[in-house]
Amino acid sequence: MNKAELIEKIAKDAGMTKVQANAAVDSFTSSVTGALKKGDKVTLVGFGTFSVTARAARNGRNPQTGATIKIKARKVPKFKTGKDFAAKIAKK
Repeated sequence: MNKAELIEKIAKDAGMTKVQANAAVDSFTSSVTGALKKGDKVTLVGFGTFSVTARAARNGRNPQTGATIKIKARKVPKFKTGKDFAAKIAKK
């Protein structure tokens, strides 16, 4: 499912226009991004938690040349599924 399909589904399920659904999706993503940039966690009970983790600097290897390279430390987003969400996905 891509963004356009998600917006169409939200608009249909919530009885709103696609423009309104697009605004809601954009607001959600910008809110989550803003919170993570500040170092906060975003928890949606029953769905999951968005957070940021720090990756330490490390040495890597260029697969073409085999040369050792330094990989900089950085922050990466992380999503941990909630128990209820994981259980719904695992059901067959």
